[in-house]
Amino acid sequence: MKYPTELIELEKGLSVYIPTQHLVKPTYEQMLASNVSEPFPFWAKLWAASKVLTQFLDANPQWVKDKVILEMGAGIGQPSLTMAHLAKEVNITDHNKDAVVLLEKNIAHLGLTNARAMQLDWNSYANSIPADTILLSDINYAPEAFEPLLNTIEYYLAQGAVIIIATPQRIMGAPFIQSLNHYVKHTETKPVLEQDTEVMISLYVLYK
Repeated sequence: MKYPTELIELEKGLSVYIPTQHLVKPTYEQMLASNVSEPFPFWAKLWAASKVLTQFLDANPQWVKDKVILEMGAGIGQPSLTMAHLAKEVNITDHNKDAVVLLEKNIAHLGLTNARAMQLDWNSYANSIPADTILLSDINYAPEAFEPLLNTIEYYLAQGAVIIIATPQRIMGAPFIQSLNHYVKHTETKPVLEQDTEVMISLYVLYK
């Protein structure tokens, strides 16, 4: 893991390692100097959508209790790490290798025996991981990724899975959500502070 980390408390006494926020940008710039294709670590912070998804699951534990959970594009993995104690099995995935290394560190730190971290890119995803509930937070930000992600969601819905999506209200992401409207069984919107700015996060529960 290239980024320095610090231990922070999320909630209810649960502490995890996250990249030290004021060191993320300078560390990235150092790496960029030797590798111009180094991707910016958007995964390396606790995003508002992840917080809202975690709060929703805490208030509605039936979606994770005794279930096989798959979180895709997890980044820090706050929802999965927080709710893993209720789940039967948790698979926490991200396409970024550093994110996966940090997830493994937090799984070990928390002593989670029912969780594993994996490097996974839904653009080439083989739909090979069984799951009862799929967790997605802040994933509909890149229109070029919408089609493969929608294909993966459609696959899991056809298998009887529940999909829970938390997303900021972005204009560019609206067509993604609209294409899934016929599966939405519950929706709610919640304001949350992110860097002293109020962000509106919408949450959707989808199933057939």
